[in-house]
Amino acid sequence: MPPRRHVRGVGIVLFLLAALALITPLASESAMGRVGMFLLIAGLLEVYDGFRRARDADARAAWYNGASTLLIGVVVLNSTTLVAEAFVLLLGGWFLLDALRYGWRGLAALRDRRRVRLPRAESRGGTRRALDPVALRAWLPPLLGNLAVALGILVLRERVLALTIAITASLRILGSAWNVLASPVLAASDAGDTALIDLGMGDRPEMLTMANRIEEEEVARGPFDREWIVGFTATLFALHAGRMGFDATLLGTISPAVAVMGDWLIALLIAAFIVAPSRIAFRKATRPLERYAWSLSLGAPSGWLARLAQRGARFWLEARLRFAIRVRQARYSPRAALRRGLRIGLPAAAVIAATVPVWGMSWYFDTENWAAGIWNSWAEARTDTWREAMVRSVTASHPVGTGAAAFAVVPEGLPAAGDFSFIVIGDTGEGDASQHVLRDSLLQAAGQPDVRFVVLSSDVVYPTGAMRNYEANFWLPFKGVRVPVYAIPGNHDWYDALEGFAATFLEPSAARVAMRARIEADERITSTTDGDIEALIARARRLGREYGVVVGRQRAPFFQVQTDRFALIAVDTGVARRVDEAQWAWLQSALEAARGKFIMAVLGHPFYAGGAYLADSRDDDPTGFAAIHALLRAHGASIVMAGDTHDLEYYAERSAQGAPPVMHHWVNGGGGAYLSFGTALAWPTHPATTTWAHYPRYDDVYAKIESSTPWWRRPAWWWTRDLGAWPFTAEWLSALFDSNEAPFFQSFVEVRAEPSA
Repeated sequence: MPPRRHVRGVGIVLFLLAALALITPLASESAMGRVGMFLLIAGLLEVYDGFRRARDADARAAWYNGASTLLIGVVVLNSTTLVAEAFVLLLGGWFLLDALRYGWRGLAALRDRRRVRLPRAESRGGTRRALDPVALRAWLPPLLGNLAVALGILVLRERVLALTIAITASLRILGSAWNVLASPVLAASDAGDTALIDLGMGDRPEMLTMANRIEEEEVARGPFDREWIVGFTATLFALHAGRMGFDATLLGTISPAVAVMGDWLIALLIAAFIVAPSRIAFRKATRPLERYAWSLSLGAPSGWLARLAQRGARFWLEARLRFAIRVRQARYSPRAALRRGLRIGLPAAAVIAATVPVWGMSWYFDTENWAAGIWNSWAEARTDTWREAMVRSVTASHPVGTGAAAFAVVPEGLPAAGDFSFIVIGDTGEGDASQHVLRDSLLQAAGQPDVRFVVLSSDVVYPTGAMRNYEANFWLPFKGVRVPVYAIPGNHDWYDALEGFAATFLEPSAARVAMRARIEADERITSTTDGDIEALIARARRLGREYGVVVGRQRAPFFQVQTDRFALIAVDTGVARRVDEAQWAWLQSALEAARGKFIMAVLGHPFYAGGAYLADSRDDDPTGFAAIHALLRAHGASIVMAGDTHDLEYYAERSAQGAPPVMHHWVNGGGGAYLSFGTALAWPTHPATTTWAHYPRYDDVYAKIESSTPWWRRPAWWWTRDLGAWPFTAEWLSALFDSNEAPFFQSFVEVRAEPSA
């Protein structure tokens, strides 16, 4: 059975991944994540292709290279969740290990170098040793290349350029593509033959007949399996769409589709790493018994009892042969692998989809929330463009004012010079017990006579800011709040292009103009129509009447409130922690108008969180996060409060020169979302400021996790508690233990402006 070389899509896909890795812009963390994802896909493809290789040496090489690519991809993909030193050591160390592997091959080649007769040596009748140039090319370039990358990463450390990672990833994937296309492979039609050869019965005609029959039966059942998979997939789509609140928009259609893709991935992982390995291990353990049973079953039994035993053995042996052929068909054909994997794993994936709350914090284990990652990348690239188009359109059609009146809101009863208070609450929109546990405290605080309004500082609605989630995640939890509610969006609110937020918090006419401007900015490539816009606005107004919550007073996703001696400046920092030029101009004018007043800023993202400073001081973006910080500091902002990080933190930033001598920073994101336990569990030894505080405390978090973590998650908890989750961060891993049960440690802040004091 000669091996055949096929024109294969695996190699073509790898070439495409290499090109994507090379051209991916690496100006942001999400771009690094995309490069890591390309490496993961490439590694999986090469590992899979190893099972198709006709030669054992080629198969082993593919598995090793694929596993190496997978591990590098994991490191790059988790660059934001890895400890910085761990990222450098793991990435550089792996390339160094690869260099050592090729160096070992080079030493072996030097030991085995062959004698060749050279022209000059012939004249003296002698010989010289020389390296085979083919062997030299096989190990020397990879050795030098991997060594150069490893040393560059380890020497440059945190200063390593992301572009180096992209180029390295592209070259590695190109090498995988070349190996895939150059290696001979087997086809699905070879499954029966290789199964018999593995049994040592490839020369038995009756066995060949049986194997061919089983192959034909497996091919014949293909349409039935496809119908079964389509039916199961449609059922899962309906389940997710119904649970997520399906609507006929791009977001409403793609989100459940992504959830189904997640179910497919889980199904394939279950089939490939649990079911198939278990059955293969059992089959290998009983292989001697199988060979012995085949030798008996192929004989001529005497007596009815022997014939009955032979039939039973034949039934068992044929089932094993069928499984062996199915495994080989899956190994040799991607299409067969997909079909068999889904056929095996989809029932288990459906059970997980139905019982997901028992597995842990929903953001990691619920495929319905995986779409948020896709929308994050999309919104990050478009937020500033959308916002600027919205603001300029509203400015052109509405009187938005200038200076202290520009995009200002004026709550009823707000005194121009007297005392008043307001509430700031961030990251509210879970819509579950962790949000509702604050309702009584929020209503009590908002009902005080001096409280004039409420500000939402980030992430009004999870997971994607869609209008379908507003009733459960905003209107119901805020029912009973009688003062006006204003908001700045968080990153999750931007995932639906701010449609739900705009319809709810902007004046109806401004919302209408803003959403149409966003559509124009996207060249009308959208599923949102004028009818959809009117329906969104109408639904928001109806829900406002039904629940009695006062909203719809803003004309932009940012605003200001200014009295004679106090200024509140609320800034939308979008997804990427920056503002567009239109909002930057507004922010400058609002701060200029507030000179001499006590200035408080509310942002969508904090400058300090988890004990670290989050703005890159080397960032030269004129409207970026560091520039926003510098602008607020230059205008004497005394308090900066922000959401996004889900807890309550405080930092005192002291200035050597200028005013104010202290800028007070508050992280105020404990309004309903799951808690960021990593702050308490892994507070740095040397925080970014000398004066700080955080809530909840370490002992409170420790006590909750100890009391609520089941035994099967204990190893992960010990890893986090005793090893700091290294090489990952405690923040990333601690979400496994944040169970949706009391105590919740949620929080909000009441701010009192007291000129009289």
